Amino acid sequence: MNNFIYSSQVKEAINQHSPIVALESTVITHGLPQPKNYEVALAMENEVIKENAAPATICLIDGVIRVGIDNNELKTLAQTTNSVKVSRKDIAYAVSFGLNGGTTVSGTMTVAHAAGIKVFATGGIGGVHRGNSFDISSDLPTLARIPMIVVCSGAKAILDIPATKENLETNGVPILGYKTNELPAFYSIHSGIKVDRQVNNAEEIVSIALNQWKLGLSSALLVTVPPPSDLEIPAIQVEMQIKEALEEAKKNNISGPAITPFLLLKVNEITKGKSMRVNIALLKNNARVAAKIAVALSSAVNS
Repeated sequence: MNNFIYSSQVKEAINQHSPIVALESTVITHGLPQPKNYEVALAMENEVIKENAAPATICLIDGVIRVGIDNNELKTLAQTTNSVKVSRKDIAYAVSFGLNGGTTVSGTMTVAHAAGIKVFATGGIGGVHRGNSFDISSDLPTLARIPMIVVCSGAKAILDIPATKENLETNGVPILGYKTNELPAFYSIHSGIKVDRQVNNAEEIVSIALNQWKLGLSSALLVTVPPPSDLEIPAIQVEMQIKEALEEAKKNNISGPAITPFLLLKVNEITKGKSMRVNIALLKNNARVAAKIAVALSSAVNS
């Protein structure tokens, strides 16, 4: 992919066959307020570096796809107010019109796969929206078609989690629980939904991934990591808060792409900032777990 620009750190990691972790950038452009967005993005990169892997934050700057960015570019992206959300379907448009963009899960996976990166960390994946089973995030079909290890804390809690799990199952996406047999519900450790298999370390995940790829299975491997127990919000409490936020969205006729950021902001307001604290903690934790997996994968492939 000669039309990508790679950071020096990512370029070196590719040349040396060292571990790399892809990181999405909508958390920077749309997910968190300034200057928290910059601080969290930097903290996620540092978690990856501490585990001896290279962070590859993926984004678009002036229509150029970037695979890894330096600190100044990260700061600029965090302060830019005209960035668009770039999912898989938006990449060519954003490139054509020279836009600044934060890549979603599907956008990040598409670019990372083209760049040869096999491990990706995010907060929560998109899924099936509540009350409309036809409103399905492009994250789900992308997870079904790109072979990659994706580390997350389940689907965002504002979504229909049981329907999202069913969709993943239908499309052949294995769901692994990292040190848990239950699917996390983003802000909550417990959802009442079982994962396909529990895994207890990075080596087990890598073994499953390598066998999946050897068999020619094209889907991603979804590794779900519970949020830190000292910060989690119990699911029953979150559910009440989400329902309140949904009512507010309905009153204000908010729908389409605007609904997710509105609901996340509203839930944060209702919880007096607690939901954002959980979100930030799980983002850093997921980056750390993904880096461990990337290191184990690199070791297995290069041994």
